[in-house]
Amino acid sequence: MSREADLDGRHGAGRSGVLTRLGRHASGPDGTDAEQGDETACLLPTLPDPTAAAFFDVDNTLLRGASIYHFAKGLAARRLFGPTDLARITLSQVAFRLRGIEDPGHIDAAREAALAFVAGHRVDDIVSLGEEIYDDTIADRIWAGTRDLTRQHLLAGQRVWLVTATPVELATILARRLGLTGALGTVAETADGVYTGRLVGGLLHGPAKATAIVSLANREGLDLSRCSAYSDSANDLPMLELVGHPNVVNPDAELLRAARSRGWPVHEFRSARKATLVALPVAAGAGAVAGGMAAGLALRRRRTGT
Repeated sequence: MSREADLDGRHGAGRSGVLTRLGRHASGPDGTDAEQGDETACLLPTLPDPTAAAFFDVDNTLLRGASIYHFAKGLAARRLFGPTDLARITLSQVAFRLRGIEDPGHIDAAREAALAFVAGHRVDDIVSLGEEIYDDTIADRIWAGTRDLTRQHLLAGQRVWLVTATPVELATILARRLGLTGALGTVAETADGVYTGRLVGGLLHGPAKATAIVSLANREGLDLSRCSAYSDSANDLPMLELVGHPNVVNPDAELLRAARSRGWPVHEFRSARKATLVALPVAAGAGAVAGGMAAGLALRRRRTGT
């Protein structure tokens, strides 16, 4: 898996997203191509379409609920913190959602929590936990309908990117496991393989997603009028308005109104039962708050043995 530290190849101050590109194949022990991720080579199209791409939000668009919260639940299942802590995290998500993610004070709180999530810990530790929890918890929460949409773009020869406020290391796991091109996610600064406790830019949320996509398009030679984007949240209107083919998936009420007024396609994959599972949708920044609290607490306890 090749990795580009930033859209211009460097970890730069003021950036809010990182580009991680995923190689589809690597050399196996016998010299043949060994496949990377969970997809098969037959998904690769005969003719590539190099100027078109699709951008997918993650939380409640690609999977049920907040990816970072499911990561926290995975830590709880491994007895890295207790049920009281998890209950407090859940309540904080609800409160954050009700107050509104666009409040600057709450965005600052999300930023601080994201720092607590990684500060002083090795990148390899976070990635290792993320791989386990993807298998145990997250894989079966992927919306089958959204998964099919990603496949359609891949089969059309288009690249597919995840664009999310989730930490880029976890977003990259999702993209790789699903056979996608790569991920744009929130970036925490590292030194010698350890998180420093500072973010590179801010959370990849709202208008920051659109900015990151523009940078990616310029780098990759994409024609945004030919690109598609998918999201469940009105917070992602800047991203949706950027492309020629906006789509909404399991939309919140505000986004549904916008989609209907503009004639955008609406993809609804929630059954009555599944809708209950996402009855407390978590905005991307709120997920960062909850996950940051959970993972930071869990890793500190694991290291101290408490």
